Amino acid sequence: MARFDLSTAWGRFRTVLDYLWQDHAYLRLGFQNAHWVSPELIRTNQPWPFQLGWWKKRGVRTVINLRGGGYETSFYVLERQACRDLGLVLADFAVSSREAPTRAQVAAARTLFDTVEYPAIMHCKSGADRAGIMSVLYAHHRLGLPLREAMRELDFRTLHIKQGKVGVLDYTFERYFQEGEPRGLSFFDWVEQPEYDPKQIKADFNASWWGTLLNERLLRRE
Repeated sequence: MARFDLSTAWGRFRTVLDYLWQDHAYLRLGFQNAHWVSPELIRTNQPWPFQLGWWKKRGVRTVINLRGGGYETSFYVLERQACRDLGLVLADFAVSSREAPTRAQVAAARTLFDTVEYPAIMHCKSGADRAGIMSVLYAHHRLGLPLREAMRELDFRTLHIKQGKVGVLDYTFERYFQEGEPRGLSFFDWVEQPEYDPKQIKADFNASWWGTLLNERLLRRE
């Protein structure tokens, strides 16, 4: 039996209650951390079904879920059902906020941005970290922005706190500027080099104690 059943009033109530408390959705009732990356893409935090309806009215056709999919959690079953009801395409794409992206993830991100139907909304849980690195890749790949300019998508304006463990995302690009750029490699070519090692990049990164405390303990970022 599915843990979250939206076919009954009681099942939907239990699902929404779990979503409110376990996914901290009460914090997102009136705050979406929404920012337009381009006229065709907006980044945001985990949307409520009613917020997806609002975005549909604004022309959005695709929802890019960066938290992954294919499993039964309250946020996912509510989002999946809302997209079905609204006629929105739901594209699931798993990415980590505390790991350097793998070669496969970078390649898949480029394919995603080349193939989804726009306008699109892209979200993680808070709209700060995973949405941040994917927005950098989108702006660099699809918009052709210089990487240093695209990296404005990873800053405090969108509540990204790079001093915590999520700072490994910024550090990945810093390593590129140190190792790949001087060799004339594009970021995407550098990622394909044998020496690109996401695990080593994570091991080399040092998060500050206060950034870790803020992100992991107080804000409880995913």
